[in-house]
Amino acid sequence: MKISNILLGAVVASALSVTGAFAQTKLSRNEIVNSLQGAQEKVEFSADDLRKQAFEHIKRFPGDNATEVLPLAAKLNQLRQFNVEVTFDFDSARIRPESYETIGVIADALHTPYLWGAKFFVVGHTDAKGDREYNLNLSQKRAEAVRDALVTTFRVPADRLEAVGLGEEQLRDPADPDGAINRRVQLINVGY
Repeated sequence: MKISNILLGAVVASALSVTGAFAQTKLSRNEIVNSLQGAQEKVEFSADDLRKQAFEHIKRFPGDNATEVLPLAAKLNQLRQFNVEVTFDFDSARIRPESYETIGVIADALHTPYLWGAKFFVVGHTDAKGDREYNLNLSQKRAEAVRDALVTTFRVPADRLEAVGLGEEQLRDPADPDGAINRRVQLINVGY
């Protein structure tokens, strides 16, 4: 019941290229494990560094939409990770019941021996609708909700997961800032 990395991103991306819409594909534990395993030993930045950088990014580049990428984005993109759609009630961090199956598959992957001992950032993202600081706070609450569900409902050890909200500061599709593809949760393997 453990989960880990980047293959899910490829699965979701391939589903997007086929359907043209952001629809959750049927996840498998093995796809998630394959995406997340094989991380480096240690990442040189923390979840606090990411949160601070996202907040400073809003101050440094004010406006309705993020126009610049986060300085740590290139380093994040090099890590083993995957993206998954977790649905929430509107303007809320309450996970919708239909997403618990997805979170359960993630937990199942995290509990496999291939990912045991690895630590992960649970990263929440929003689209660009609304105020950027508000989106940053909402994404943090949503990342925490997913982390809490993994810990309390699915018994993933709490010390292996850290929630980070990036709001709209790292859009998956900057050409469509309000698009559903930008509303996602990432699991990023940050090593051991």
